[in-house]
Amino acid sequence: MTIPAHLRYTVDHEWLALDGDTATIGVTAHAAAALGDIVHIQLPTVGDRVTAETPCGEIESTKSVSDLFAPATGAVTAVNPDAVANPELLNTDPYGAGWLLRIRVEHLAEVLDAAAYAAHIGEHQ
Repeated sequence: MTIPAHLRYTVDHEWLALDGDTATIGVTAHAAAALGDIVHIQLPTVGDRVTAETPCGEIESTKSVSDLFAPATGAVTAVNPDAVANPELLNTDPYGAGWLLRIRVEHLAEVLDAAAYAAHIGEHQ
């Protein structure tokens, strides 16, 4: 399973890419595979405030409904309309077209590098 080295990860299986004070956020390939076929996502709207390590949305699959946890505290600056319209992007391209939202970061939760995330999920890099 691919775990891109340039990203950071949470123990709840979200990834984030930092660009200055903005974080682009999605769910990992590991999470998408565990969820199965993703059929619906619910995300905050632009301007909403999210708090690190608390639920900020939901991901529904054919197996279950799971919370999406914010890896940072801040204001939502963008939501991916393509992922909302085509939630299967989380399964087919979780680190690219399947990104979920962007947050202007005020506080970052504890994050893992790729090697630590691989160890967390039991993968060998």
